[in-house]
Amino acid sequence: MFERYRRWVCLIMALTDVVLINLAFAAAYWVRYDLQWFRAVDPVYDATFRAYIPFAVVLTVLLMTAYKLGGVYDQPRGASWLDEVYALIGGTTTGIVIITAMTFWFRPLVYSRLMFIWAGVMIIALLSLSRLIKRWVWGSLMRRGLGVDRVLVVGAGEVGRRLMRNIVAQPELGYQVIGFVDDDPEKNSADIGRLKALGGIDKLPQVVQEEAIDEVIVTLPWMYHRKILGIMHQCERERVRARIVPDLFQLALSRVDIEDLGGIPIIGVKEISITGWNLAFKRASDVALSLAGLIFLSPLLLLISVAIKLDSPGPILFKQLRVGKGGRRFVLYKFRSMHQGAEEERPQLAELDEVVGPTFKMRHDPRCTRVGRVLRRTSLDELPQLYNVLRGEMSLVGPRPAIPLEVEQYQEWHRKRLEASPGITGLWQVSGRSQLAFDEMCLLDIYYLENWSPLLDLKITLKTIPAVLAGRGAY
Repeated sequence: MFERYRRWVCLIMALTDVVLINLAFAAAYWVRYDLQWFRAVDPVYDATFRAYIPFAVVLTVLLMTAYKLGGVYDQPRGASWLDEVYALIGGTTTGIVIITAMTFWFRPLVYSRLMFIWAGVMIIALLSLSRLIKRWVWGSLMRRGLGVDRVLVVGAGEVGRRLMRNIVAQPELGYQVIGFVDDDPEKNSADIGRLKALGGIDKLPQVVQEEAIDEVIVTLPWMYHRKILGIMHQCERERVRARIVPDLFQLALSRVDIEDLGGIPIIGVKEISITGWNLAFKRASDVALSLAGLIFLSPLLLLISVAIKLDSPGPILFKQLRVGKGGRRFVLYKFRSMHQGAEEERPQLAELDEVVGPTFKMRHDPRCTRVGRVLRRTSLDELPQLYNVLRGEMSLVGPRPAIPLEVEQYQEWHRKRLEASPGITGLWQVSGRSQLAFDEMCLLDIYYLENWSPLLDLKITLKTIPAVLAGRGAY
């Protein structure tokens, strides 16, 4: 399904690129000859746009060839917008250099080389913008289930869960995990958030038919090679694509490091990503940004404090014990959004909990004050946590901070999320916030821990802004 949609999208983008290349070329002529930015055109060397049409045609052919050879239309699954722009810049530069060189052979005194530079800049800008629009449109379609591959995971062990959290954390890959099957009765009867437990492996043919599965991914240990081969044959009979995730001799896949040594793959064990210099860089960024935030947002913090005080009696700040990195406890600060004594009322509201798992969330919590509802909807109640970040108890980006009662109910695999400092925002927030089931939050938090990079932090931060403005899942 995904590949079929991608082929159509690539064809549409190629046709769109032809139009935009020529539009950019016309715009470059307008800037160079009509506006004459940066450098005036000598009347002796003036030329009409008609004289440039042959070069526009040649440039279009050159660029489309360069784009095809440079992989612009063959980006790997999950490639980022920056990957596409990088490929566009490489192909455009090649085409512009060739067309500029050609002007030295054909009437060099008439054609402006500066105009071709303008054309290159505008082509990159327009085509990059078109990729952003494409991603927005395609992302909207995928959220509606169009153009995604419906995936069934075989095996719900550590490898299977890691596969599922990678897919959940990267919707741009075009996969939708429908559920999983496993021969372990404890695993094949317990859903992981929205990921359905669909029974034992013997039900695979039935599940494939009933759930309209496009792809089966096997995550069983290699000791079950006979069963794996049997599953592959079943998928072949059902005309469903099947793939295998090797467990690499029981090594945790999150710790596997594969290098190429002159064509020979070498497998080793890598360190957790948030350590050493990475940890120092992340901490320095947290200190600088949280300090700047507290200073520049101080007028807003004062205004919110006054509004809380005028709205209802009680303290301005709400203090709550949370569990941080390594299980260490700390006091988390938030603007108070509920009336006094709200925590004591929680047991009476337990049956109204809308989140599956140890967490407690209500869409319309009667304990919220008028100002508190606004603060929660806009996430402004989280701003005092900048002080927690400055103290080193939290990070700007990280797993959701848990309360001790939640941690006491954790399964063993849930505890891995405690290996990083909790964050004000994180993958859990930009992926649905309160709309996510607890297990899905854990999958996203563990994915973040295993795949951290400064670029991932930046990506999450940028995604947080529209998520907060839209108020998605905030209650």
